[in-house]
Amino acid sequence: MIFNRLLSRFMPVGGVIGRVAENRNCGPFRGVLLLVSASLMMVSATQAADVDDVVAAEKAKIGAAKSSQQRVDAIADEADELFQSFKQVNKQIEGLKVYNAQLEAQLADQRQTITDLESSIENATLMERQITPLTLKMINALEQFVTLDMPFLLDERRDRIARLHANQSRSDLSSAEKFRQVLEAYKIESEYGARIDSHTDTVMVDGKPREVILLRVGRIALIYQTPDQQITAAWDQRSRSWQVLDSGDYRSAVAEGIRIARKRAAVDMLQLPIPSPEVVQ
Repeated sequence: MIFNRLLSRFMPVGGVIGRVAENRNCGPFRGVLLLVSASLMMVSATQAADVDDVVAAEKAKIGAAKSSQQRVDAIADEADELFQSFKQVNKQIEGLKVYNAQLEAQLADQRQTITDLESSIENATLMERQITPLTLKMINALEQFVTLDMPFLLDERRDRIARLHANQSRSDLSSAEKFRQVLEAYKIESEYGARIDSHTDTVMVDGKPREVILLRVGRIALIYQTPDQQITAAWDQRSRSWQVLDSGDYRSAVAEGIRIARKRAAVDMLQLPIPSPEVVQ
């Protein structure tokens, strides 16, 4: 009876085991042992099931945590990449600011240049109208100067002036080019005053044309000497005529000056007839 009561307090499986024990004519203690063993087996099975559930749940948590960490890492990498891109863009923006400031300065300078050019263009017509009369006046002045100057290289100098006059009527030459040619002629005339030169020319000697050797020392002395060195004469600017010199005083000096001018002798001191300077009234 006690054994049956014990069996009634356990699970149906325990009842089954009790009935099996009774049917097999087991003793009471053997039945209790079987019941205890069955109970322990059921507890072990239950605990094993619980452990499996816990392990499975823990694995699920670990998997979820791993997935979450992977997402966090991905987001962190993306954030770092965006931050690096942000810094690069900031550098580009700073560079563009400097570049734009430089361009603004260049544009301001170009605007000023355009303003100056526009002003020059507005005055170009007026300047061109004024430059033509000035060029003509300069040619006439140069022609008058050559006429009043010492008579050296007259053919060359007069031909140059004639070309300047002729070029004033040419339509293929700009006013600037015509003016440049006049300035070039003035430069050549200016250089005559700083050089020593000698060349062959024809002058009137005793009323007859005769070939002589001219020696010019800048514009302070113009002397000729016949090839046989028998006659030496100097140009007198006051009387605008040739004055024959004493051959004994200047013949050798003039011959030496001709050799120096032709680079056949070294430069040296020369004793030449130099007229005294005139007093300007």
